[in-house]
Amino acid sequence: MTTALTTAPAITRIHHVAYRCRNAKETVEWYERVLGMRYTTAFAEDKVPSTGEDDPYMHVFLDCGGGNVLAFFELPGQPDMGRDPNTPAWVQHLAFEVADLDALLAAKAHIEAQGVSVLGPTYHGIFKSIYFFDPNGHRLELACNIGTPAQHAELADLAPVMLEEWDRTKRAPKHAEWLHNEPG
Repeated sequence: MTTALTTAPAITRIHHVAYRCRNAKETVEWYERVLGMRYTTAFAEDKVPSTGEDDPYMHVFLDCGGGNVLAFFELPGQPDMGRDPNTPAWVQHLAFEVADLDALLAAKAHIEAQGVSVLGPTYHGIFKSIYFFDPNGHRLELACNIGTPAQHAELADLAPVMLEEWDRTKRAPKHAEWLHNEPG
């Protein structure tokens, strides 16, 4: 018996990320209006192609820029959507990048003008972010990079050490404490 050698797949990018929505039309219109995403594609089926289950759905796709696609499923035959009650609302989120701090502040003003409550900007050492929720309850983040190449290199060097320490202690390692001290 011979064993075939395998290699990990050569992934080139994320094709799309899919989440559930309450209403496909409302979701598309919100992402177009609030975040300027372009609605590109819809699939609708009465049977799930991968499983054959009888479960009608609408699957919509939005262009996030840079070859990135965000998709949603509306599932009218399923129980109302919820969220994991054991995971805090701030943990699971979608983060999108904007060009710079000016773009982040302009986005905040635009989103708030749409009647959406926005938290931030929040300082994360190498980026700043704002946070808000879409009409489905998904937490969204817009972030702009502010880190220097030296800071990114330091974090890349520290990443394995920090992960090992976290795995042993389940306490936040202090190797990159500077990430939490916003310059005056």
